[in-house]
Amino acid sequence: MPDLISMFKDQGKKVAAYQMSDLSESMGVNDRVALSHAEKLMQTRINEAHMRDGVTIIDPDNTYIDVDVKIGNDTVIEPNTKIFGKTTIGSNCLIGSGSRLEDATIEDNVKIISSTVESAIMHTGSDLGPNSHLRPKAEIGKDVHVGNFCEIKNAKIGDRTKVGHLTYVGDATLGTDINVGCGVVFVNYDGVKKWHSTIGDHSFIGSNSNIIAPVEMEDHSFIAAGSTITKDIPKHAMAIARERQTNKEDFWNRLPLSKSEDWK
Repeated sequence: MPDLISMFKDQGKKVAAYQMSDLSESMGVNDRVALSHAEKLMQTRINEAHMRDGVTIIDPDNTYIDVDVKIGNDTVIEPNTKIFGKTTIGSNCLIGSGSRLEDATIEDNVKIISSTVESAIMHTGSDLGPNSHLRPKAEIGKDVHVGNFCEIKNAKIGDRTKVGHLTYVGDATLGTDINVGCGVVFVNYDGVKKWHSTIGDHSFIGSNSNIIAPVEMEDHSFIAAGSTITKDIPKHAMAIARERQTNKEDFWNRLPLSKSEDWK
């Protein structure tokens, strides 16, 4: 662009000065350093616009928000948060430190703590995290609790259902008011095809259970903790799929350590 002045002058064209209202508009980007300065300038503008619209950004210098993101008033964005793409966030939400949202739809009164949401939906009053991941096509219903270290993929979680911790839900439909215990795995892939499971309303899934899809649990049914489920469960039934406990008496005496005085 600097060559244009001499080129126009050589062609006999008129060259004049123009006074800009914002000098930063003339910034050139010729290397990665200049690019970082331009990005910082744009990020400052985006964050200030959101704050003027009623969004609380605790640390604007350490918060990245894409230009197409929409955020409702009285939402709080904590530091080290990154929000990308066509994400929309409602009012009165909390997006906690270290969260990453991309093409997400977040309704009002949602709380996200140190978690990732990509191409997923969280409905009003739900909460997520810390350290959980909503993958594409996850839909979290109203007042749903998804706790720490959970992963939800291509699954719909009904209103008021609780998925507390250390759980994978993939290719499934869960109804309302369900309790999913710790360490539950929806085993959806057989190495060739993904399979879908359906869990009825008011059901209970005990901790450390494996649900080998495709499985259908009807309303008000139960899975005992530690079970591996391969068959459908009728209404009001409890499925138990585990070996009965057997105690081997005096097993300690078979070990070489049992002869040592230090281990008695």
